[in-house]
Amino acid sequence: MKSNLAHEVVQNKRLKIVPQHKHLQGIQGWYEPALRTLNGLLDIRKANLRKINRDEANAAVTRDEFIEMLINEHRISAWYASEIIASLLRAELILMFGRFIQINETRGVQ
Repeated sequence: MKSNLAHEVVQNKRLKIVPQHKHLQGIQGWYEPALRTLNGLLDIRKANLRKINRDEANAAVTRDEFIEMLINEHRISAWYASEIIASLLRAELILMFGRFIQINETRGVQ
């Protein structure tokens, strides 16, 4: 029993626990690259809508597509990509309609 407890203590010392404010700063540091990636995806959608004479304001990207692009383009984990998206939503920089994402134009971010 004592050996298990000692082993747990040693493992806990190895864990690097990031303070909450550092975690938040790390995620907020991804806002600009993530929004740039989202803009690129939305530009493709807008071009497709232009081809078929539809309203470009309806351009949206699915959450899964956005996560996949963040993973591939920036080499981050799916969990971290989800954290970034959730933080962008809380900061009201993006809009979500079910699983679809658009940039919040009213916030002045383009």
